[in-house]
Amino acid sequence: MSETNPAAAEVAAPHRYTAAVAAEIEARWQDFWDADGTYAAPNPKGDLAGDPGLAAKPKKYIMDMFPYPSGAGLHVGHPLGYIATDVFARFQRMTGHNVLHTLGFDAFGLPAEQHAVQTGEHPRVTTEAAINNMKSQLRRLGLGHDKRRSFATIDPEYYKWTQWIFVQIFNSWYDDEAEKARPISELVARFESGERAVPGGRSWDALSAAERADVLGEYRLAYASDAPVNWCPGLGTVLANEEVTADGRSERGNFPVFKAKLRQWNMRITAYADRLLDDLNELDWPEAIKLQQRNWIGRSEGARVDFPVDGEAITVFTTRQDTLFGATYMVLAPEHPLVEKFTPAAWPEGTRDVWTGGHATPAEAVAAYRAQAASKSDVERQAEAKDKTGVFTGAFATNPVNGEQIPVFIADYVLMGYGTGAIMAVPAHDTRDFAFARAFELPIRCVVEPSDDRGTDASTWDDAFVSYDAKIVNSHGEDVSLDGLGVTDAKARITEWLQRKGIGEGTVNFRLRDWLFSRQRYWGEPFPIVYDEDGIAHSLPESMLPLELPEVEDYSPRTFDPDDADTSPETPLSRNQDWVDVTLDLGDGRGPRPYRRETNTMPNWAGSCWYELRYLDPHNSEKLVDPEIEQYWMGPRAGQPHGGVDLYVGGAEHAVLHLLYARFWSKVLYDLGHISSPEPFHKLYNQGMIQAFVYRDSRGFPVPAAEIEERDGAFFHNGEQVKRELGKMGKSLKNAVTPEAICEEYGADTLRLYEMAMGPLDVSRPWDTRAVVGQYRLLQRLWRNVVDEATGEVTVVDTEPDETTLRALHKAIDGVRQDLEGLRFNTAIAKVTELNNHLTKAGAAVPRPVAESLVLLIAPLAPHIAEELWRKLGHTDSVVHQDFPVADPRYVVDETVTCVVQVKGKVKARLEVSPAISDDELEKVALADEKVVAALDGAGIRKVIVRAPKLVNIVPA
Repeated sequence: MSETNPAAAEVAAPHRYTAAVAAEIEARWQDFWDADGTYAAPNPKGDLAGDPGLAAKPKKYIMDMFPYPSGAGLHVGHPLGYIATDVFARFQRMTGHNVLHTLGFDAFGLPAEQHAVQTGEHPRVTTEAAINNMKSQLRRLGLGHDKRRSFATIDPEYYKWTQWIFVQIFNSWYDDEAEKARPISELVARFESGERAVPGGRSWDALSAAERADVLGEYRLAYASDAPVNWCPGLGTVLANEEVTADGRSERGNFPVFKAKLRQWNMRITAYADRLLDDLNELDWPEAIKLQQRNWIGRSEGARVDFPVDGEAITVFTTRQDTLFGATYMVLAPEHPLVEKFTPAAWPEGTRDVWTGGHATPAEAVAAYRAQAASKSDVERQAEAKDKTGVFTGAFATNPVNGEQIPVFIADYVLMGYGTGAIMAVPAHDTRDFAFARAFELPIRCVVEPSDDRGTDASTWDDAFVSYDAKIVNSHGEDVSLDGLGVTDAKARITEWLQRKGIGEGTVNFRLRDWLFSRQRYWGEPFPIVYDEDGIAHSLPESMLPLELPEVEDYSPRTFDPDDADTSPETPLSRNQDWVDVTLDLGDGRGPRPYRRETNTMPNWAGSCWYELRYLDPHNSEKLVDPEIEQYWMGPRAGQPHGGVDLYVGGAEHAVLHLLYARFWSKVLYDLGHISSPEPFHKLYNQGMIQAFVYRDSRGFPVPAAEIEERDGAFFHNGEQVKRELGKMGKSLKNAVTPEAICEEYGADTLRLYEMAMGPLDVSRPWDTRAVVGQYRLLQRLWRNVVDEATGEVTVVDTEPDETTLRALHKAIDGVRQDLEGLRFNTAIAKVTELNNHLTKAGAAVPRPVAESLVLLIAPLAPHIAEELWRKLGHTDSVVHQDFPVADPRYVVDETVTCVVQVKGKVKARLEVSPAISDDELEKVALADEKVVAALDGAGIRKVIVRAPKLVNIVPA
């Protein structure tokens, strides 16, 4: 039959599997699945209670990371993870599991808002259009989602519960003694009774309402504070650290980002730092992701030390308290709140010119340097640059171990986001401090004995000496000496001395900072917070949720000159005065009162912090989730002590953002008794990326990949030679391939097979449209093994397969089962292909048991053609819930294996023996072999070494 003449082939084989046949089959079965509710996952209440068989099934909860519905739609790289989880979910159904697999949409986001700013079109309109387009694209792939459970974060009935969770967090505090979150009302009760002392020493009754609110704000897990933030005037909004590039610009729009102080909502995720670290040990996650979270949390043990300054103190956190005698100056972050307080009106007598930066007064020097530092990102500030910058504040601090007066500088290499925003500088034993000290002509004192021959006169060194395994020297005072001690012992001694003196204590510090939770945007969840006449924040009662977004005339936050750091946000919501200023009865016994609404919105991370819970019980209007349903799908069980989703698939780029935030919310909800699972995701799997070739012209601009001509290994666009490189796939790179294009040419099952066959799921791989045809031909051969292309009749025969075919079948069953369970879809496809090729080469009609098993094997991977062939084989029920084949162990092992027989270490015979042969039997067979007898030539035997079934070694006497 001609492969090169499609028209002739269609006439000769009118029932051939073609793209048109695939399209018809796929559309028909997708309609059937929707109408039949094939993928509806029953919940324990009602569904399981009335069906003992269903109740006995083990459950499996499988999830993809929330997709954002882009207006550009999907390219073939996007569905990789969705197809993989679909294959795994289908396999789990066929192995007897009650499977929950669905997909929603993380739909708040800056792209839709930017479109609204540019066009005036409501972001909901464009977002819902993008969702509908994405649903259509995903449906065409045949994904087996329980569509009853789908939702978008922009649905008010969804974000009602996002707001409700915020209220729970706002009304909670972290009890360090109980090591869990507790209702804030319990803390108030302790203050009222005197069980817990009120900070500042006054009684609770003596505090005004505003003072009480300030006290509670220091404990609440959600709190507002004046904090250093990343202010982006060009976007008119504050950004999280993760939304700022390494060169200090916004990810969106590439605008400059500055450090500023603004009143913002924060989440006290730092209270959970230890638990977030410890519980990683029980999660089945890639070690690389665990390491990223551990590094991001950044736990370090050390000491807090107070350095007196003018009757007050600068507190530092250090992990090298053993080097205190070597501290010769201090450095504050430019944003440190004490900088202005300690800055005198004039330079102290004897101030060196190199310390002043050329400024007439300390205030002038500090202001200029702060402006300079505000234009740099944290990454830039911590870069190991040769030139260290800074300026003297005009203040001196007292080193508490020796009474020495040491100058206090500000420098951009110290950040407010780590420790206390202040360091004691020990230049002899820290590379950055050493460079700074050299630049500013500061003393460098050795207090850790070098292991090389440089000696202890640090003024002669070329660089710092850093060691954690050396003796302490030059470290003694009136009542404490560390000389001669090792680092560990010196740390213990000085820490005890600091605590005894009341000027420090041993402590643990974390790199993790509290989560900045405010955005100056329109398109986000409104905060369920109102402020009374005294500026006190109150949470809305549940009866007032959801608080929906109001209509506004202008969706954009007020933007400014991108380079003007001296500006502050004006949010879109603040312009709707009728919505902002309201009279409410909050049910607190005070009656109706005037309030002002919070006009910031939540960040786009909020909705994805808990969506795994909403999938469980998506239409519950009374509770976040029914406890029995949550316990069934996510509760702790054997092997999963913290509960969570059984398999969560998504990109590694979310390691320290979404994954950390979701873990924090789960722990708070768990502590407050709302859920039984303190961890959201038990098993995490990071899929790789589908890459594509990018073609660039002489200017470096991408040109359409579809228009490239290849000649003699070179690439041309409109006659001009272009360069080819491997990169991401995307619209901007002009190399995107849509799923629709592949489906139209080959069918969705072919696309599914190709994406799964490209390589291991967790490895990135290049897309090659020309290679897709290989999987298309596999499906055509499968079709021909069941259906006559000329007549459309089923050709299978009701006979038993021969032993060779049985062995091929059961080896395939055994291998595919193991591969699908291990997410090794590429090798599973290879085994299905091998079996299919065996049947094709046999040239005879395929026995029915083999054909049915083959269809079941491929069903998770190519569900449409499997449904069609299953129906053609005479079955009236869906293939989706059929039992996956089980291998007969008799046919899985090889019929024979080759045993090598050596005499004097040389191979003399090769025997075909049973894999189950015993050592004694194998020895007898080997000694009886005529080639072995000839090799021995009558010699006696000193020793026979047998390693059944593959080796016999004979040592003659």
